[in-house]
Amino acid sequence: MKFVASYSGGKESALAVYRAIKEGHEPIALITTYNTDANRSHFHGLTEEILERVSNALDIPLWLIKTSGEEYAQNFEKTLLRAKEQGAEACVFGDIDIEGHIQWCSQRCNNVGIKALFPLLNESRKDVVYELIDNGFIANITIVNTKQVRDEFLGKQLTKAIAEQIAAGGADICGENGEYHTFVSAGPNFKHPVIFSFGEKFSRDGYAFLPVLL
Repeated sequence: MKFVASYSGGKESALAVYRAIKEGHEPIALITTYNTDANRSHFHGLTEEILERVSNALDIPLWLIKTSGEEYAQNFEKTLLRAKEQGAEACVFGDIDIEGHIQWCSQRCNNVGIKALFPLLNESRKDVVYELIDNGFIANITIVNTKQVRDEFLGKQLTKAIAEQIAAGGADICGENGEYHTFVSAGPNFKHPVIFSFGEKFSRDGYAFLPVLL
């Protein structure tokens, strides 16, 4: 079936899209929520230019949902409706097992009459991380919750050894609870790597950030 994917630029969304395509589904677009106040994507803090580079590398069109927090759900549904009008039957999400997130995503899809697909649903978080790495995805750590993950991990490529070090420190190995976020720049379904650099590290509200730049 044809689908759009809720795409953050991080590891779970990248793997979910890859899985959906391998299962025979056809992508119409990547949809990414974009914070109009910060001029960056929600949650992962990526610029429009970076996201366009990812879109080109994956050869899947990018649809930005430019929205404030107050209209987030409403504007997400408007974009899903647009997708449905263009033939999409489903939206793919990278969520694994946090029930509140899964319910939110499912409700958005239910409200516009398309399916919510969760290719990683209820899988082992460790297995998800290992599968991503084994398939050759390149993911660098760009945000950490400093109460759970040391900021020395910022910028590091996610490997099995790094993932195990994060887990040994008491955080979830997959960062599913927001312990850390990544930027995926290459993988088996990328036509070419996304070339990028890092900006200066900064901290805010208990998190440390390493901006992704062109």
